[in-house]
Amino acid sequence: MDGMLRAAALAGAAVLCAAAVRRGAPEFSLLVILTGGCCILLLSINTLQSVLDTLGRLAASARIENDILRSVLKTVGISLVTKITGELCRGAGESGAAAFLETAGTVFALAAALPLAEGVLELMGQLLS
Repeated sequence: MDGMLRAAALAGAAVLCAAAVRRGAPEFSLLVILTGGCCILLLSINTLQSVLDTLGRLAASARIENDILRSVLKTVGISLVTKITGELCRGAGESGAAAFLETAGTVFALAAALPLAEGVLELMGQLLS
């Protein structure tokens, strides 16, 4: 909770600074937002590491193969990067680029999830035989 409050405060400060900069030099407002976003992501690194460690322990105790967990995490990562980058494109007034990016993100997420689909189909085949 404390980390989220810090991130929200940082986001608010970045937005206010970007709004102030936009009046004099609009091209720099995107840089202010990018810098704020990077700082917010840096705040979440320790929590992300804790989540990944916990997921690894849970997967090991449930005897889930690393490939399956890796596929899920890749898909989530691709989704997050696509969403953030798409919103940055929209913020810069480039909604066309955002649409192409989101299409590519969908394709990459599907490709990353293929091993998971293969595992599910294998399991179904074993259960049916």
